[in-house]
Amino acid sequence: MDPRHSHTGGPARRTRASAPVQYALRAALGGWVLLAEGAHGLCALSLGDAPEVLIGDLRSHWPAAAAHTGGGDFERRIHRVMAFLERPREGLELPLDVHGTPFQQRVWQALCEIPFGETRSYSQIAAQIGAPRAVRAVAGACAANPLAVVIPCHRVVRQDGALAGYHWGIRYKIALLDAERRALAVSPSPAAESVASSP
Repeated sequence: MDPRHSHTGGPARRTRASAPVQYALRAALGGWVLLAEGAHGLCALSLGDAPEVLIGDLRSHWPAAAAHTGGGDFERRIHRVMAFLERPREGLELPLDVHGTPFQQRVWQALCEIPFGETRSYSQIAAQIGAPRAVRAVAGACAANPLAVVIPCHRVVRQDGALAGYHWGIRYKIALLDAERRALAVSPSPAAESVASSP
């Protein structure tokens, strides 16, 4: 997934509110997941405890958003995301329809480069994108991320390693990080896989 290749700015931003968007709600992580897809791919993935709040937030950006009726490519992508949440693993490649400023896009790309199961601090991300003094702006870009999990802002922590705030609630951040670490702990090493596959 490369958010730099998503649709941003220009006329697309001005017509965003009227763009066709469909959404689906699923139970996961002890709460709810809302997934929404626009004409070019996934445009929102939100976590929360109340479906009506998630739908209201989505419709504040896309007033015409309609509930998904099932089937098609979107249904397959929903299954992929839900399978990832149940058993996280490296890689969740999906077509995206993400809108953001050039700075936000740089931050989101840096987030996608954090290895699975690891974390980085806001200051490390700021240094990575060549703006070491823009720590607060990096935090703002993380908060503006419309795609929980897909753009993994849950992997960003404070300089001392403590968990900072999370747009969708700190308990979801803890759950996502714990799930990734558990997945790494039970994954066989490349050497073990090689031995297991030897004749």
